[in-house]
Amino acid sequence: MDIRPIRNEADYEWALREVEPYFDTTPAPGTAAADRFDVLTDLIAAYEARRWSIEPLDPVDAIRFKMQQDGLTQTDLADVLGSKSRASEVLHRKRSLTLDMVHRLTNAWGIPAEVLVRPYRLAAA
Repeated sequence: MDIRPIRNEADYEWALREVEPYFDTTPAPGTAAADRFDVLTDLIAAYEARRWSIEPLDPVDAIRFKMQQDGLTQTDLADVLGSKSRASEVLHRKRSLTLDMVHRLTNAWGIPAEVLVRPYRLAAA
């Protein structure tokens, strides 16, 4: 089995070229080709995670992203959280999300709870 570590861009490009044919014709499970595909994709994923790690959004950034993506306004957020002042305080990082707010946002907007319960900094008073 011709597999090697991915240490640099040239190795990465080689690995991508090697797995590309498998996307057109998926190898049968249990075959050497399927094993090779699994190993190569794991190596590629590990290299990408090291090279281009993406920090998860903090809860306020996640809310803002959802609002931007879905065309939602602060008034829409107020409807979910219960008041305009509460929505403003959350968006301006003057108030932490409560468990009730997390529950409401998860149910109403589909933002995963694990994103909303991450610790984040509030604005200095």
